[in-house]
Amino acid sequence: MNAFPYIALSDPSRMAVEYPVGDAFLARYVGMSSDELRALQEVRFAEVVRTALATPFYQRLWGENGIEAGDVTGLDVLEQLPVFDKSRVMADLAEYPPFGSLGERTDQPRGPRVLQTTSGTTGLPQPVLWGPWGREVQNAVLGRVYQWVGIGIDDVVHSVYGHGLVNGGHYAREAVARYTDAVLLSAGTGIETSSERQVQVMAQFGATALIGFADYFRRLADVAQAAGLEPGRDIPVRLIVGQLPAGSRAALEQRWPGARAFDWYGVADTGIVSAEGPARDGHHVMGDASVMEILDSDSGRSVSQGTLGDMVVTSLGKSDLAPLIRFNTHDLTNALPGRGAADLPFQRTTGMQGRSDQMVKLRGINVYPTAIGAHLADAPGVAGATGEFVCRLERRDDGADHLVVVVEVAAPSLETAAAIATHLSGALGVKVGAEAVAPGATAEATGLNVRQKPSRLIDSR
Repeated sequence: MNAFPYIALSDPSRMAVEYPVGDAFLARYVGMSSDELRALQEVRFAEVVRTALATPFYQRLWGENGIEAGDVTGLDVLEQLPVFDKSRVMADLAEYPPFGSLGERTDQPRGPRVLQTTSGTTGLPQPVLWGPWGREVQNAVLGRVYQWVGIGIDDVVHSVYGHGLVNGGHYAREAVARYTDAVLLSAGTGIETSSERQVQVMAQFGATALIGFADYFRRLADVAQAAGLEPGRDIPVRLIVGQLPAGSRAALEQRWPGARAFDWYGVADTGIVSAEGPARDGHHVMGDASVMEILDSDSGRSVSQGTLGDMVVTSLGKSDLAPLIRFNTHDLTNALPGRGAADLPFQRTTGMQGRSDQMVKLRGINVYPTAIGAHLADAPGVAGATGEFVCRLERRDDGADHLVVVVEVAAPSLETAAAIATHLSGALGVKVGAEAVAPGATAEATGLNVRQKPSRLIDSR
């Protein structure tokens, strides 16, 4: 047995060639034709399919749908394969505990595996298994994005991703440490390292970049000011890279003067899928590592360009273990035209715009609570506030569902609440209510201080 089996199987020299980072990434893909990228994707998809055919999960899933080995000839037949989501994975887990059968292979001995779980935001935590190659592909691609937007050797990177069972903190640590030259301060959530302690070490070590969830970064700005530290001066952050809810960028950059904020998207099962580049002209799906389809949430058919739909991901890097072919994230996005300023051959999207499995239907109109932040950015009375909100779904006396959006503002009043309600009703196309509350008043409901991903919907029916 190799003394370092994970390192041997992750094959760093091969990784550097197949998934380049830094200048090598741009040299490889800038100006590449769509046909050349497609040829590369076909080779990698074939490797993933070979693993899937040896995986009990796909043997059952494809067998139930009449799919045989010879039927999966390439990406042209991708739409003929069944789509699956977390519910199928959890059902498989219940039948084949403790890890399910997605992380098993019948064609070779078991090798080293990395176990993480999902956050449990939409249900019970789900185990997520990675093989060495698939794990390092995603680490390299995330490190690539960090470098692309400007993180380098002179940066001190402060991470607020959690380090428990969830993937976030471990994944970010691996990406920064292995695929950038930056120094990492891996602080974790406010439970792991209190917010007060976090801003102290950020000032002490001169943090220049923040990585994690934008909601918590706004909280840290408030804590820093309360401690007499001025964001941008005493804590010289110049870059923020993480998960930015739609419409949150301006408020975040206002709280951290001098910093530019960049968004990227991924889930625990896939790792990073897409990211903004320096031009911030949409998300670039990292096409050497993922193929994305955007499908209608109801019909499952491809949507037209610009139409909101579910992101369905096929991971091209997970070719050694737990392959993902047509995995429905239930996160919503829409496609953008053209290649963008970077001149990359990759598909472009608007990034995450909400979740289809958290949709609220009000008088025939689909409303996505996680996307309401985008409409609040220019709502009356909201400017200069925290940007925090939570939606409360109620049932009125007449039996109809009614949504109330509770918004933190600097100066709460009934007049401000009425103006916000009018603004949101016009933007959403359906009447909603609003409540204006003081900064910090939604924290208990959203769980901002204890969760990586704040809750945005309370169902009070």
